Amino acid sequence: MRKRNVKQWYRHGDWWRRLRLNRRYKDVLFRRLFREEQDLLDLYNALNGSAYKDPGELEVVTMEDVIFMKMKNDLYGKGRIGLPTPVYIVFYNGSGMQTDRLVLYLSDAYQTGRGSGCLECSCEVININRGHNQGLLEKCHRLWEYSELTGEVEENIVKGMSREGAVHTAIESCIERGILREMLLAEKGEVVHMLLTEYDEKRHLRNTFEEGRKEGLEEGREEKLRELVHKKLSRGKSLIEIAEELEEEISVIEQMIKR
Repeated sequence: MRKRNVKQWYRHGDWWRRLRLNRRYKDVLFRRLFREEQDLLDLYNALNGSAYKDPGELEVVTMEDVIFMKMKNDLYGKGRIGLPTPVYIVFYNGSGMQTDRLVLYLSDAYQTGRGSGCLECSCEVININRGHNQGLLEKCHRLWEYSELTGEVEENIVKGMSREGAVHTAIESCIERGILREMLLAEKGEVVHMLLTEYDEKRHLRNTFEEGRKEGLEEGREEKLRELVHKKLSRGKSLIEIAEELEEEISVIEQMIKR
């Protein structure tokens, strides 16, 4: 029954349903890729430049779409205990980042700008697309495999394939090359759905951005027109004169004045 529902969603579901499932599938895929403690330890060592050997010393806390990792700390005492230094990392495999790494700051979103306010958080965005951070990918084989899979999909799309065709072709290519072979053979359906919804989300975000940009331009134009109408009214211009000088319909200027 579950497989039939998934198939129906894949063929007929709208974008919002896909997006809701997308979060679950992305989480499933990431946890599937890094469910072995040795793979997690390889990722930890690659990120931190460490050389820990015992996977049992790695403490993992998994949340939705997030994996928290640290080495166990057995310090006890009455005094203040030094806390492990937190590191916030995002792996990026989209198409809009050309640099290897990028640091984002929470304060950039504050009205007063970066460095202001009493609370700060920095996030290091690591580009794992092909051609970026090769040293890191070489140190963590699983991360390299994920990069290759998504890279194959992107390359196929650039060649003109449909998203469905690009995903299926990429999966078959990775299986032939031995990349994530066991997982792709065993869980191909879930991976296909995850990748398709991920690219649907990317397309939606691009469309949303473009619509927002157009709306922003229109709002800016309207605000500028309102300012001009106000200035001309203050100078004693008539409605007809304002419409002629601004090359706008009289009805438009009337609405501006009413507001």
